Amino acid sequence: MLSDFTLDRKSVHKLSSNGLHLAYIRPQLEEGLDISLEIWRAQGLNIIKKKGYFFFDTKFIPVNQAEFCIVDIETNGSKVDKHQIIELAAVRVVNGEIIDRFESLVHCNEINEHISEITGISVDDTKDAPPLDKVLYKFKEFLGNAIFVAHDVKFDYRFISGSFNKVGLEPLLNRSLCSLALAERTVTSYRYALSYLNDTFELNSNATHHRAMSDVLTTFGLFKLALMNCNESINNVEDLIKFSKEAKRKKRPKFDPLKLEVEEELKNISE
Repeated sequence: MLSDFTLDRKSVHKLSSNGLHLAYIRPQLEEGLDISLEIWRAQGLNIIKKKGYFFFDTKFIPVNQAEFCIVDIETNGSKVDKHQIIELAAVRVVNGEIIDRFESLVHCNEINEHISEITGISVDDTKDAPPLDKVLYKFKEFLGNAIFVAHDVKFDYRFISGSFNKVGLEPLLNRSLCSLALAERTVTSYRYALSYLNDTFELNSNATHHRAMSDVLTTFGLFKLALMNCNESINNVEDLIKFSKEAKRKKRPKFDPLKLEVEEELKNISE
């Protein structure tokens, strides 16, 4: 992710793997090293020094000790420069347990009918909600330097990061993990849309698709299932991130098992 990070891709890879020497960092910095480290930490990214090399701290944090923040947003459109967040929810997770929750509607003056039909959120629902800047300032505090997790993480991460810019905050630099990519490598499914995975694996019995907290809790169920099914050697958070991007994907069934199941039930009823 790290689209607003000052270091190049090769340096980012070294920070997540074998370490980056100071000689490679200095030429890329606009500010001094100490200042840069503080700025990055304020943006959710903690870089530490070990034996003369720099690393993401997540390189040394076991998965069962790491803090993950599972996030979902609803928006009134897909373009951050034209549209805005209308609902934001998140949970902080440590060792498979939810330790804190964040949830808020966001004041909005325009939500088209199609979005309201999908989400169930109307302008009237948001009229007493806090404005975007207040919600995002509180969310930034809630997120801290936790690993940012979402289903198809690029959209949520970039939209929130772009929204931070809109309200005067620096963009996100938190390490991120895509639950969709992780699911593709740990569970077998005909499709990997969150609603389909919920129907298949019963991740959230009270799911209301396209409401932020409901989708967060469904993703939480998926995250736990994926970790249980991950039989690779995962020693730390960076191993998990690498696995989610590079491990072989599960082979998808040729036919939709849920559709076949319904057809079989209808056949039995007719007989």
